[in-house]
Amino acid sequence: MWVDRLAREIGALGQAETATPERALDRMSAAAAREVPGCSAALVVIWHDVAPGDDRSEESEEVAGRHVVVDYGASHSDLATAFEHQYTTDEGPTVEAVREMRPVTVGDVLREERWPCYTSMAVQCGDRSSVTFPCELEGEVVTFGVHSGRADAFDESVVTPLTALLAEHAAVALHSADRYTDVAREAAHMRRAMSVRAVIDQAKGIIMHARGCDADAAFAELRGVAQRNRMKVADVARSLVAEHAENNSR
Repeated sequence: MWVDRLAREIGALGQAETATPERALDRMSAAAAREVPGCSAALVVIWHDVAPGDDRSEESEEVAGRHVVVDYGASHSDLATAFEHQYTTDEGPTVEAVREMRPVTVGDVLREERWPCYTSMAVQCGDRSSVTFPCELEGEVVTFGVHSGRADAFDESVVTPLTALLAEHAAVALHSADRYTDVAREAAHMRRAMSVRAVIDQAKGIIMHARGCDADAAFAELRGVAQRNRMKVADVARSLVAEHAENNSR
């Protein structure tokens, strides 16, 4: 059965000699997008639960009581953009799954009333339906989400337990990779999406000034470049900001 094959493939990703959490996350999401029926994109996220007084980060008091992203892998750049928006607004199926520690299913985001700030971004990024399952492992949480550009793409009674199985295999594989709990990596990646949104806003400002367009048009141009080059929007934004800074320093 495809789910057994996929579970073995995901589990093996943490055993390879060259395995790193970053590479494993990207390969897990790509494998799920390729193998799960009805799935057009997948997202795997590692979270750290910050407690008051947690000395792992200087920002611990600021973010105490919520989960922060350690790292993530998305099979497609649009889904990465949608997730970054979820994280910065604290709204959406993935952040709700980790906050409530329960499966979250979306039949059609256009019928959703739970996350008003997410609906527009989800539609722009082609995230119409999804199933996300959280799995806890030694103080960390892994969320495994399968997504589709079609409404009602998944049979909840079938896909939810299968996604749970894949999430468990992903958690074990990432633990085997042995780096995702490293304190330095956690501190470096905490509040990652906030810095991502800042650099995207900088890039939008550069485009708006150069083209005389509005913010929506500027963001659409960033997304277009990312899609054509199979990159994340944040990476395109960083390149543009760096290039702009270099040109101004001459």
